[in-house]
Amino acid sequence: MAKTFSSLGLEQDICAALAERGIETAFPIQEMTIPDILAGRDVCGKARTGSGKTLAFGLPLVQLLDRAKPKRPTGIALVPTRELATQVRDELTAAAHARGVRIAAIYGGDPIEKQIKQLKDGVDFAVCTPGRAIDLIERGDLSVADVTKVVIDEADRMADMGFLPQVEWILRNVEGSHQTLLFSATLDGVVDTLVSRYQTEPARHEVESKGVSVEEMTHVFLHVHQRDKVKVAAAIIQGTERTMVFSATKHGADRLARELSEEGVDARAIHGDLRQNMRERSLSDFGKGKIRALVATDVAARGIHVDDVDVVIHFDPPQDHKTYVHRSGRTARAGESGVVVSLLLYNEELEVKRMQKRLGLDIAPIEVFSNDARLKDLSKFSGDS
Repeated sequence: MAKTFSSLGLEQDICAALAERGIETAFPIQEMTIPDILAGRDVCGKARTGSGKTLAFGLPLVQLLDRAKPKRPTGIALVPTRELATQVRDELTAAAHARGVRIAAIYGGDPIEKQIKQLKDGVDFAVCTPGRAIDLIERGDLSVADVTKVVIDEADRMADMGFLPQVEWILRNVEGSHQTLLFSATLDGVVDTLVSRYQTEPARHEVESKGVSVEEMTHVFLHVHQRDKVKVAAAIIQGTERTMVFSATKHGADRLARELSEEGVDARAIHGDLRQNMRERSLSDFGKGKIRALVATDVAARGIHVDDVDVVIHFDPPQDHKTYVHRSGRTARAGESGVVVSLLLYNEELEVKRMQKRLGLDIAPIEVFSNDARLKDLSKFSGDS
């Protein structure tokens, strides 16, 4: 039986703030880690996105953090993307308000002057992307000298995105006595190096992964001609409520969103060159069902967690089997079914076969044209594959 937050040691004002949001009982990762965090131990948690780890580290820190001086937060969380920074801040806002804890999201793409003012006014818990944190530290507008609580969130994604040197630079500058909490979907390789270097006898907790696996999705591989590719994608999207489409490049994402719009599909691109407010608006509209398709690059998609995505389209083939799984995991979430479609040109078939082998899939590609009626009901391909 799931435990209440008060039974885990959280104080009544925090529990009341959670109850107002309809959150009464803890997820497994929260049950495992909150008592150890409250006890002051370093914690190493293996858990996937969507497992509830933001509240797992955030609630006890809201309870424990001391009031900060200007520019000198007492807690810092390092996260891989600007979207995740805002999600962590928003998820903890109610509990932080109940305790009088000041929390801010610090990330690139947002006006730095606004963030400098926030830090001068006083921020107890700074949720930062590594690059912007380093910029502010080097300018003298952010100090980690008073930090007593450090969180490294989604460490595996930081490694994938090449951010670990920046993360380590920041960690080396947190010199005083501090508690370090690390959460990651995987704990091998370079992530394990972070654990060994920056944590002291951590309490290790792992939630059995109920994340998406390739077996839980329907996979469709379609041979298309270059001249027909956009029209095929548009036909698929028009048969769904919500579709994510993956492009290899930012320029390609912009072009594809434009071409899909010309085909009558409500589509928008999301990538790192867009202004933050545009990214947030597109993501919000997609989540609310106001637009039918979101065209994303791999890096931008790492900050996107939207339930009820019906179909994922690999418009451009993924670089490797891990990227295929990561992209495809945007559908079939929370126990729902989902369809993953790969659009292949003829010169891409060999590479895709190699990827299928790594994934344990053996699905023959089907040649289609944009007028194929099955594109609006992808279940009709299952008998062919």
